[in-house]
Amino acid sequence: MNSHQLAVFHEVMKTGSVSQAARNLHRTQPAISAAIKTLEEELGLPLFLREGRRLVPVPEAQYLMAEATEILSRMETAQQNLANMRDRVQGSIRIVAMPGPSTYLLPEFISRFVAGKPEVRVTLATRSSPQVRSLVAANSFDIGFCDMTRFRGDRKLYAAEELPSNCLCAVPAGHPLAQQEVVTAAQLSGQPMGALQPDHTTYQATSQAFQAAGAEFNLRYDAQYFLPLFHFIAAGQACAVVDVLSAESYRRSHAGEARIRFLPFEPQIPFGYSILTPSERPLSQLAASFAAAWREYVTEILAASAR
Repeated sequence: MNSHQLAVFHEVMKTGSVSQAARNLHRTQPAISAAIKTLEEELGLPLFLREGRRLVPVPEAQYLMAEATEILSRMETAQQNLANMRDRVQGSIRIVAMPGPSTYLLPEFISRFVAGKPEVRVTLATRSSPQVRSLVAANSFDIGFCDMTRFRGDRKLYAAEELPSNCLCAVPAGHPLAQQEVVTAAQLSGQPMGALQPDHTTYQATSQAFQAAGAEFNLRYDAQYFLPLFHFIAAGQACAVVDVLSAESYRRSHAGEARIRFLPFEPQIPFGYSILTPSERPLSQLAASFAAAWREYVTEILAASAR
């Protein structure tokens, strides 16, 4: 018994006529009759009594009709769902990202990506970059987004596409340095500074840049993430060397305000990003298209910041 035989049987039962079933299915009457006969032979029991040109269903045919209706309906649903997945308008995406992008940029981007796709479900989790790597390596998420810091241990369990960039200097809008085209470590000597905590490579690179310039690195605030530092900068209490996407998140979430200016910083402090995907299983069409679109989106922001 196959799906073609079930479809023919279902149409004959529904219409009560071989000729009408043939017209509906765009088949010849002999082909419909042959399909019913083959089905009966395979099942080993008659489904219809032949009374002249009439086919009278037997009780077993009524049972098979109920089963065929459910099976064909499920097949149609599955076919439609797979077509939607092919067209990337149905499915689920599980994303885990570091706090900077996941606070504003990622939700804004996801909102645009799923517009017009009511059957797409998104999970967005926020974790530290080491946690992002571990969760993607464990296949707990489809896509991870974190900083580009090299990390040993689970590297073979995920694929990483790297997007390099350099930090910007965030200064209060009323600060004398806000009018500069470029801010240097020497110009920030003695100024109250915000930074990530001392075990982060960005803190270490910033501290080394000050030391190389013979400048005083006057750390006033340190935080696990860049976003909390913007409160102190906007209040005129500190400057900070921050990553591009955190800066862009602040700009977009404070549109119309000009309490912080973001300027190029010298010497350059690298802060790149990684898009992670599990090595052990392929992405769905939907997740792959999301990763490609997010890559393009981030690349455009990084390129604009470098101009």
